[in-house]
Amino acid sequence: MPSTLERHGLRSAAGWIVSEGPDVQDDFLDSLDQGELMALPYLFEFWALEHQLPPEGDWTNWIVMGGRGAGKTRAGAEWVRAQIEGDRPMQAGRCRRMALVGETVDQVREVMIFGESGIMACSPPDRRPDWQASRKRLVWPNGATAQVFSAHDPEGLRGPQFDGAWVDEMAKWKKARETWDMLQFALRLGERPQVCITTTPRNVGVLKDVLQQDSTVVTSAPTEANSAFLAQSFLEEVRARYAGTRLGRQELDGLLLDEAEGALWTPAMLEAARRDRAPDLDRIVVAVDPPVTGREGSDECGIVVAGASTQGPVQDWRAWVLADCSIGAASPMRWASAAIRAMERFGAERLVAEVNQGGDLVAQVIRQVDPLVPVRAVHASRGKVARAEPVAALYEQGRVHHLRGLGPLEDQMCAMTAQGFQGKGSPDRVDALVWALHELMIEPAAKWRRPQVRTV
Repeated sequence: MPSTLERHGLRSAAGWIVSEGPDVQDDFLDSLDQGELMALPYLFEFWALEHQLPPEGDWTNWIVMGGRGAGKTRAGAEWVRAQIEGDRPMQAGRCRRMALVGETVDQVREVMIFGESGIMACSPPDRRPDWQASRKRLVWPNGATAQVFSAHDPEGLRGPQFDGAWVDEMAKWKKARETWDMLQFALRLGERPQVCITTTPRNVGVLKDVLQQDSTVVTSAPTEANSAFLAQSFLEEVRARYAGTRLGRQELDGLLLDEAEGALWTPAMLEAARRDRAPDLDRIVVAVDPPVTGREGSDECGIVVAGASTQGPVQDWRAWVLADCSIGAASPMRWASAAIRAMERFGAERLVAEVNQGGDLVAQVIRQVDPLVPVRAVHASRGKVARAEPVAALYEQGRVHHLRGLGPLEDQMCAMTAQGFQGKGSPDRVDALVWALHELMIEPAAKWRRPQVRTV
């Protein structure tokens, strides 16, 4: 290892150089000889972001989980290099037989091997492997090999054996479980075969299972962590379009979002409901689901603003969820004030408040803040699921739209199942949403359809 670099340490050393300013940067570069300067671009530990470096300690699976463009592919390619390369081009490294597994053979070749951040682009000329297309494998100067496999053909992993593997975008494989299982049986060489998994997170069972293993370590980062290597126009566009949405939290923030089995609402359903702006609406209401107590550690207070266009026949009515103004554990005066501020901000005509827990006190608290506010007290005579199901049906019919910025509410919605709420705590945001849409869509539609009795 170059002696000058040794003195400063390699791991994330670029951060130190950048923070020291131009004079120190010039002195550092001047201190390197020709060989060190030529080696510098290929010393990944020097340039890497923290999430691109494998955690220390004993582990079997390292998951690099991040947003689009966060540098996951580069991390995987550099990890392969670190396992296969020795100190010199012909010297053996830790691994001799690697598996490269992607969704298809084409994607392994075009992204993991020949991509801009792939193995070929990351390797110095004297250590660059040869691509043997007919055998679908890489061969390094030191004799190590890496074989290509497709997740569409899990059986292709039956027979070969390896001492390491790089797995890319496992969360989108259609046969993820079968492929992962076959890979585990093939990792039977060396003292401790390891796997690097680079993926954008998606709520799939096999990824969640690997995450829960004690032998798994995780590093993660949002898209913007790698902003220096991304087009500014790209960052501006995707943030403007997807900020505050479940898709944005998954694809840009790199977060694994829960989706309960049998959920009344799915991410696909909510993405289909997304709109950039709402039209002029006939009615707007604010619904509030007050907490039982206002003490620290109590449930949130769900406050949701929604409106509706109710012109024409019932089947043409449309609802719009405009904002989630929910707040954490709060005193009665604080949540009442927050609900009334939401009414004033959106010009709502009515405040709908569930009174199961507080009875008449809920309306009294609201009127202490504003004695003239129109309040409709609603009492839950049915369970949460029974109330939510007709609202979920409106979404299935494409009759409810969401504006952006509703991520926490949508998370709760995707955890509401026919068997009950599968998330943490109480679904206060969902309860408020359900009350708002009952007020705007369900109950008026029932009255509209009710046959009129003629008197003679």
